[in-house]
Amino acid sequence: MSATPSHARLAVIGGGPAGLMAAEVAHAAGFEVDVFEAKGSVGRKFLIAGKGGMNLTHGEPKADFVQRYGARAREIGTWLEDFDADDLRAWARGLGVDTFVGSSGRVFPSDLKAAPLLRAWVHRLRESGVRFHVHHRWLGWHGDGSLRMATPDGEHALHADAAVLALGGGSWPQLGSDGAWQPWLAGRGVAVAPLAPSNSGFDIGWSEHLSGRFAGAPLKPVVLHWRDPAGREHTRQGECVITATGIEGSLIYAFSGPLREAIAAHGAATIALDLSPGRSLERLRADLARPRGSRSIGDHLRRQAGIDGIKAALLHECLARESFRDADALARAIKRLPLRLVRARPIEEAISSAGGVRLEALGEDLMLQALPGVFCAGEMLDWEAPTGGYLLTACFASGRRAGQGAAAWLRGRAPALHG
Repeated sequence: MSATPSHARLAVIGGGPAGLMAAEVAHAAGFEVDVFEAKGSVGRKFLIAGKGGMNLTHGEPKADFVQRYGARAREIGTWLEDFDADDLRAWARGLGVDTFVGSSGRVFPSDLKAAPLLRAWVHRLRESGVRFHVHHRWLGWHGDGSLRMATPDGEHALHADAAVLALGGGSWPQLGSDGAWQPWLAGRGVAVAPLAPSNSGFDIGWSEHLSGRFAGAPLKPVVLHWRDPAGREHTRQGECVITATGIEGSLIYAFSGPLREAIAAHGAATIALDLSPGRSLERLRADLARPRGSRSIGDHLRRQAGIDGIKAALLHECLARESFRDADALARAIKRLPLRLVRARPIEEAISSAGGVRLEALGEDLMLQALPGVFCAGEMLDWEAPTGGYLLTACFASGRRAGQGAAAWLRGRAPALHG
């Protein structure tokens, strides 16, 4: 661990992908860079994200890729003009990590691991002269504009010519992204939207029977149908998982932002699941109308509709008993089983977070309008995206944009910044 300096040309606060990319770009432009990380090592959330296979980016066409950012597609699209999915793959290749496009379109390192990529990156940064300071937590500003840094040796004042804040959002706080920075920036006149869970599960309120027997059970394949408050129909096939309190998984995460907002506005949001995507309503109706004789309803569902396990349990959870004697009602329920979502799971459990520094508070170079010389990047900004590589790509791209902005600022400004 390096000693805490009293002055830094560029201070990068936060050692995730956005912060490290900002450090790389600014240092390549010829400036001294110090990276400060609150935890004992950098990239901890990056490593956790890669535990089940490092989904680095996505291989879909760029126009479709940009639309994944919803209301922020225009702004993030400008970041991706400088550094898109192809650029990210080329960058990884420069670190000796080849990538491939999976059957889902997601892009992974050839070994599916995050650690080799992170190790190679940090090694290259260190060798180039970027200085790292771990166990250094930013605490805001002193009255003279210096940065307050909590270190193993006590609190230090750090004067910097420019700073990039890449502090993360509010998900996975045990890895360092705890959102503690919000009041410090708001107190300096920066517009900050409240942090909220994104790519999260939702509570439904199952019976003890369903919760106790089927928590963790996968639902696949299913098709999700949802009509949003504006009357637009949304349909997507995928997979999800029953939890002790509700439902989660990639299919749910794809809609988590608008579902969260609908619940906030209306108190709940109702989705419908097609439990048998491969069978038409007409076929199900005809098959279920066949006499079942002495067979149980469970055996009848399995034989005639291919429904058993968790899918059968969901039908019993959601339907009145008489519905099982009505082939039409039962077929309709299988094709469109309504589930009422009552709340998003806590932000601490979410994969990512929404909210943060409003993009309107930043220039195109990601410098804060209220704090000249201070730049922001990554998940602490007010945007969100589904899983599938979109989150990481935008973090990398925003870090690059902020690093370029900081380098341009440093080329034109000599005095230390003031908060």
